[in-house]
Formats: sequence, structure tokens, C-alpha cells
Amino acid sequence: MSVEAFDVIIIGSGLAGQSLALRLAEHRRVAIVTKRALADGASAWAQGGIAAVLDPSDSVESHVADTFDAGAGLNNRAATQHVVENSRRAIQWLIERGVPFTRDDDSPTGYHLTREGGHSHRRIIHAADATGAAVQATLTPQVAAHPNITIFERHIAIDLIPGSKLGRPEYGCLGAYVLDIDNDQVKTLSAPSTVLATGGAGKVYVYTTNPDTATGDGIAMAWRAGCRVANMEFIQFHPTCLYHPQAKSFLISEAVRGEGGLLRLPSGERFMPEHDPRAELAPRDIVARAIDFEMKKRGLDCVFLDISHKPADFLQSHFPTIYARCLELGIDITRQPIPVVPAAHYSCGGILTDLSGRTDLPGLYAVGEATCTGLHGANRLASNSLLECVVFSESIAAAILAQAPHPALPLPPWDESRVTDADEEIVISHNWEELRRFMWDYVGIVRTHKRLLRAQHRIRLLSREINEFYTNFRVTNDLIELRNLVTTADLIVRCALRRKESRGLHFSRDYPQMLPRPKDTVLRPRRAPKL
Repeated sequence: MSVEAFDVIIIGSGLAGQSLALRLAEHRRVAIVTKRALADGASAWAQGGIAAVLDPSDSVESHVADTFDAGAGLNNRAATQHVVENSRRAIQWLIERGVPFTRDDDSPTGYHLTREGGHSHRRIIHAADATGAAVQATLTPQVAAHPNITIFERHIAIDLIPGSKLGRPEYGCLGAYVLDIDNDQVKTLSAPSTVLATGGAGKVYVYTTNPDTATGDGIAMAWRAGCRVANMEFIQFHPTCLYHPQAKSFLISEAVRGEGGLLRLPSGERFMPEHDPRAELAPRDIVARAIDFEMKKRGLDCVFLDISHKPADFLQSHFPTIYARCLELGIDITRQPIPVVPAAHYSCGGILTDLSGRTDLPGLYAVGEATCTGLHGANRLASNSLLECVVFSESIAAAILAQAPHPALPLPPWDESRVTDADEEIVISHNWEELRRFMWDYVGIVRTHKRLLRAQHRIRLLSREINEFYTNFRVTNDLIELRNLVTTADLIVRCALRRKESRGLHFSRDYPQMLPRPKDTVLRPRRAPKL
């Protein structure tokens, strides 16, 4: 099997990966590895928009304060300042690329800015209610047409190739092994710089707003390669996922509440004012717990988000995607409330990086939801995620371009001489379902020490089964994802067990109080390199 050499390998093709590729491609030969098509991934599913300090009445200090408030004080000051201070330039870069943000001639910015939960100002620039899709639709053709970018669609990364594999740990990360899903062929990709832009791990739970590709691949690969991870216990559950048997993972944007949507019980009674003075505009963790509390207390399958008091033309123009999808399912949001439930939405922890996206392994960078930059703290503020992707893509590009590219080293090809084809694929599907179900039951919105220990016990049993399967049989897409999911689940539970308090997205019945001093939960692999 041949080795294909590049200057930079980017694993993942969401906004983080694509914006980085475009920044690098004028000067470097770039490979993008993506599990499905180039435009697939969580970024395209983002509805609300991108938070940025654009309006003259807003300020960097206000945006930073809101981010710290939502993050329960666990945010890293330097990372938060870095992202917010560069927010305007990030939006300008997207505008110059042609992203069609919604205009507003009466606004001093020329663009319509909306407000979402946890924000003290209108600072969310958006493209109607399909911002992620608009951004991806703009950037994807530019990435696909660039002569310096090679795209590996329907390829999934199996593992990174650290220099220790060659007996030369000082070389850091040298590339990755990737599986061509359609041809069942493993390829060896070599590069002096590799970037993990693989997104989050929402598929570790039964109910999630994430696409099927969100299986924690980058986090698991970095952990196996010796990188630290941090704050994995902070899984954000979006308060309002559409509750309908035919609506898989469809999100009802935060902006619906930002524009006046009210949460109601089946009786029509509001309940958020009883849980927080900000009511429907409280941060996501508070709203999600409030909904979970009311559903469990009253035995409800869902609650209702009502914005029918707004004019029909306002709803159709501001939320065309949500309006159309709900109407397909028989729900007219101009006259009826929307049934909603919380669902796993965003991983606030991940691979530990610095302000240039560097990980513990030289030559390995990470960007986007797979990382723990310190921006989100214990709970991500709405619409800070796409902003983080664009700002850090610029930082990582600068770091990579500051280094002279060196010749690729000869790498060992993938060895499958001692494995056979799997005889029972049912083992994978059963383990997948079991993992996601007990993670939802034991490591969900509200946790206890006993529940976490039960989850840990089951994870250890599953890990042994999955690793035995991985050792003896040829890799498949499903096996790679399952292996990564069980690793990610283990990291989530280990972090949750270490946190002896309730903070942000981690709420424990055994430790309901928040400790006075915020502290990160950092896990270090046994073979992690010394810094």
C-alpha cells in the first residue's frame, strides 16, 4: 500500500476544517479527510448564527462577561478574550468569502442581529435560520475547486501515526491511517502537520441533535496518541429538540426563544419564570434542567415551545427552515406550539490545546468541538461555537505557516496480515445500542455517583469486547466509530466522577453545590509525553 504525502492533513470537513483549509491552501498542499460528503457534518446543521461584537452598543467586555456567566466561571480568560476580540475579523472574513448573512438596512451594521439565551445584547449574525448551511454552501465549492486541496470523501481516520511508532517519539505526529469506506482499503497519509477537526460526540447518547458522524473520533484518536483531554463531563443538552417520531435530531433554534418564544406545559402554563428570573432567555443548561425537571415531575413526554403570538410573516421570514419542517409534520408554528425535548447537543470538553490549536503531540493540532480551548468553560454560550471554529482556524493556520514544511518521513503501511473478516456484525450494533442507552440513563442531564459507577462498569465490559473485536477482525466504519464512542464515553464518565460539585452542565444530586474555586478536570494518558 502506497503512502500519500501532504503538507497538512485535516481530519473533518465542517466549518473549522474548511476555513482552515482555505487559509492554508495558498501556501501548502492540504488533504481533507471526511467520513461522508464534504458538506456533511454538524456545522451545516447550525441554525441560530454566530456571536460577534458588531453593534456599536455592544462591547468585547460584555461578550466576555456573558461567556463567563454561561460557563459558570470555568472559562479560560486568555482564550475567551482571544476569540471575542477576533470575532469581528472572523465575520468579515466570512462576508468576504460570500456568506449571505441576513441584511437589515435599519441596523448600524447593515445586518440583522438577533439575541439568544445568555446574551445581554443582540449580537448573533445569521442567515435566516440556517446559518451553518449557508456558511457551508458558500465555503464548500471554494474548497472543492482549490487546486491545492485534495479531498478524501467517504474516508474515516482509524488512528494517528505518532513518531513513537517508528521508535522516534521526538518526531511527534507524522500522519494518519484512514479507511476508504467504499473500497475497504486502508490508506497511509503522511504530513508534518495534522489537524483534528472532527466535531463532537453526541452519538454517545440516544437522543441528540448531532448528525450520525458525531462519534468522538478526534478525541479518541488524540487520547490514544498520548494527548490530554479536559472537561469531558460538560455535555450540553440543547433544551429544544423537536419531539416527533419522524423528526430525527431536528433542532429548534435558540433564536426562537430569543425572538419571544415561550415554554409551556400541555396545559398552556409557562414554567420557566419559576426556575430562573431570565425565564426562556436563561442559559441552555438551566433551561434544559428545567424542562427535564418538569417532564419527570409530571410524567410528560415533552413540553411545548410557543411562538404563535408572533405575526405569521415574521415567523416565515425569520424561521423558514423550522416553519417548513414543522409544517411537513403537521405542525403550523404560526398557530400551534412546537413539542420539544432536551437532547445531547455539544461537547464543551475535549482535546486540550493552546491558543494556536497545538496539542501535547508535536505536529498535531485540533480545532472546533473536538477541543477544550477554555472558551466554553462549564457551559457553551449560544452561538459561540461557529465563532470558535473561524477564529482558531486563523490561529492554527498562522502557527503552521510559521514553520517551514519538511520532507515526509517513510511510514509503515497498515498491517492487517493477522486479522480476518468479522463473522458476526450484530455484536457491533448491539454494543452500540447498549452504550448509548446506558449513557442516556446514567450520564444524562442529572447525575448521581451511583449512576456514574454503573456506567463505568458497563463501559469496561464493552471496552474489552470491542478491543477484542478490533484486534481480531478487519476494520469497518461501524467498528471504528464504536471503538471511538466507547473511548469517549469512558472519558466523559471519568471526568464526571472526578468533579465533586455541580457546575454548569454537570449537575450531581450527590454534590448539588458549586465549589468556590473553579477547576478544570484534566485527564492524562499513561503514555502521554512529558511537557
